[in-house]
Amino acid sequence: MRIGILGTSWPYRGGLTAFNERLARQFAAEGNEVDIFTFTMQYPDFLFPGKTQYSDLPKPEDLRITRTMNSIGPLSWIKTARAIKKAGIQMLIIKFWIPLMAPCLGTIARLCRRNGIEVVSILDNVIPHEPHFWDKWLIRYYIGSVDRFVAMSASVQEDCRRFLPEEKKGLVALSPHPLYDNFGEPVEKSEARKILSLPQDKTLLLFFGFIRDYKGLDLLMKAYAKVLSDQGPRTKDLLLVVAGEFYNNGEQYTALENELGLKGAIEWRTDFIPDDQVRYYFSAADLIVQPYKTATQSGVTQIAYHFERPMLVTNVGGLAEIVPDGKVGYVCAVNKDDIARAIKAFAAMDKESREKLFSNNIKTEKEKYAWNKMTKVICDL
Repeated sequence: MRIGILGTSWPYRGGLTAFNERLARQFAAEGNEVDIFTFTMQYPDFLFPGKTQYSDLPKPEDLRITRTMNSIGPLSWIKTARAIKKAGIQMLIIKFWIPLMAPCLGTIARLCRRNGIEVVSILDNVIPHEPHFWDKWLIRYYIGSVDRFVAMSASVQEDCRRFLPEEKKGLVALSPHPLYDNFGEPVEKSEARKILSLPQDKTLLLFFGFIRDYKGLDLLMKAYAKVLSDQGPRTKDLLLVVAGEFYNNGEQYTALENELGLKGAIEWRTDFIPDDQVRYYFSAADLIVQPYKTATQSGVTQIAYHFERPMLVTNVGGLAEIVPDGKVGYVCAVNKDDIARAIKAFAAMDKESREKLFSNNIKTEKEKYAWNKMTKVICDL
C-alpha cells in the first residue's frame, strides 16, 4: 500500500516526531511505500513554550519527508492535499494531539477524502490537558474530517465516541501506545551514570520529559520531601533526577524546592534531552516516576518498558491500563501521601527484591506493545 503520514517529523523534535517516524519505519518494514508530510511551520514562535522546536540531528536518510504545510497558512493546506494526491497515497494517517491543529489537519483530511483517500487518525488526546472554551468546536471539525480512528487508551476512545453519531462509534479502535524502541539499546547502569555524572550509590527516581503543570512535578516534590523527612529504610539513598525542558515557568519549582528544603536533593537537567541521550537517563534510573494530574497515555511509559524499568504512575487516563499495579510498578492516587507511600516502599527494597518483583513482569508485559500490533489495528480498520 502507498501510505502517507501527516504530522510532525524532522526537522522538528520531540515525542510526536519520534512516533511518526517510528510508525513510518514499521509500515516500510512490512512492505509498504511510506511518505511523511510535515510542517514548514508547526507553531508560531510566540505560541511555542519551549526554547526551540527544531532538532539538531541530521535528516533521516531512510525516510521520505516532505515539508509542505504551514499550520496557520490555508493555501499550504491545499498545496499539501495536492502533494498527497500526486504521491498516489491510498491511506493517510494523522496523529492528532491538540485542537489548535484541527483547522490545518482537518482541512487537509477533507480535501484528501474528496480524492478518494482513506483517512485514519491516531488520537493522542481528544479533550486537551489544558482546555479552552473553543476546543469543542475545533474537535468536532476535526473528527468530522476523518474516516476512522485509533485511540491509544480507553478514555480517549470514549472521548472520541462522544463526538460521533451512534452509527459511527464502532469506527474507533483501541490500540495502546507502542514501545519507544528507537532510542537505542540499554547500557549498564554504572556506565550510564558515569556518562551523565550521576552518583553510583543512589537510588535514582527519574521524572522525564517536558515539564508542564499537568504532569505533577509539584506533587512529586512534595511527596519526595515527605519521604525524606520520614526517614524510612534506605530513603537517605534516594535522589530525584528531573530531566526535561520547562514548558511553564520554572521559577515556581525553584521556589517550591526552597520551601520544601530540597536544595541538593534534586538533580536538575532542564535542557531538552536529545534522542541520543535518552537511553542513558533510562538506563541510569531505578524508578520512572509519572505523577500526572491528568493524562490519556504517555510515551514516557513506553520508553520505560523498552528499557525495562519499573514505573510509578497516577491513576489518571489510561496510565493504570498499561502499568499493572504491583507487577511492573505502582499505581497511586493523585496526592502526595500516596505517591510518598509508593516511593518509600520502593526505597525499602534491595536490588534483588526489586528484580524479583518487577523484572520478569516487565519483560512479559512489554510484549503487548509491539509496533506491528498497531499497524495491524490500522490496516484492519
